[in-house]
Amino acid sequence: MKFVTNEKLTIIGAAGMIGSNMAQTALMMNLTPNICLYDPFGPALEGVAEELNHCAFKGVNITWTTDIREALTGSSYIVSSGGAPRKAGMTREDLLKGNAEIARQLGMDIKTYCPDVKHVIVVFNPADITGLVTLLYSGLKPTQVSTLAALDSTRLQSELARYFSIPASEIHNCRTYGGHGEQMAVFASTTFIKDRKLSDLIGTPEMPAEDWNELKQRVIQGGKHIIELRGRSSFQSPAYLSICMIAAAMGGAAFEWPAGMYIQDGKFGHITMAMETTITAQGITYKEVTGTSEEESELGESYTHLCKLRDEVIEMGILPPVKEWNKLNTHIK
Repeated sequence: MKFVTNEKLTIIGAAGMIGSNMAQTALMMNLTPNICLYDPFGPALEGVAEELNHCAFKGVNITWTTDIREALTGSSYIVSSGGAPRKAGMTREDLLKGNAEIARQLGMDIKTYCPDVKHVIVVFNPADITGLVTLLYSGLKPTQVSTLAALDSTRLQSELARYFSIPASEIHNCRTYGGHGEQMAVFASTTFIKDRKLSDLIGTPEMPAEDWNELKQRVIQGGKHIIELRGRSSFQSPAYLSICMIAAAMGGAAFEWPAGMYIQDGKFGHITMAMETTITAQGITYKEVTGTSEEESELGESYTHLCKLRDEVIEMGILPPVKEWNKLNTHIK
């Protein structure tokens, strides 16, 4: 059996729906034969491991543990969904304090038990903030930590496919940037419907402006809609997309959607947010986002919202003031 790598992948929160689906997806994609499942809830975690063993994947070594030291030691790659889930009536921001504290501990544990880890992906909400906290306390480089942000862009593609009654494969370069939440910036100028720019269709009989505005709201509220339909937050889509991200970090297939990463400086400095990114075995990098004046204004508003959340975490004492971040992580300017 050929794998992308033989190095250890640790999945944190593996007893949950996202984590267990991540483990199965990683095994189905033949990413590595060396997968460790971690969760503090032992019986459920053992059940996940048993089910995966019953799948009879060839050539793999599935281990599980409730000991974070054992889980992280020797790990080259980490994907964490180990925060509290979003429930009906909650926004991602409602999870801020508890999950930021979990992210702080995750960062410290990475620094203690696997400082040589190659890449970490943070999935639990609000991912922009939990990813930032994890990065700062882990001591890792900004290129080594990324967050799941692609769901908003895939939801945009899905809504457009439904609206135009065409396969999703005929819709290209759907992009949302900024925060992974209700303050995201939804871009039309990057998107193509077959070979036509979406922005050229908006405001015409093919897509009246009011239809576009309603569609944007469905994208923004996509996670809430899943909770209304299923009684719980999304798990299949975040599991699949996050494993596609770690596959790219292992040197596997390219990841084609935006991801969240730490922005050092510039007009969007000192925050983690979704940008136009590339993930490779050398890490995650980004390039500046350009759009219409309206889109760039929305992106600015999204950044401002994220900064407010960041500042709340600083006021809670979970993070030090921005000017002191370099003392916590020397890779942060």
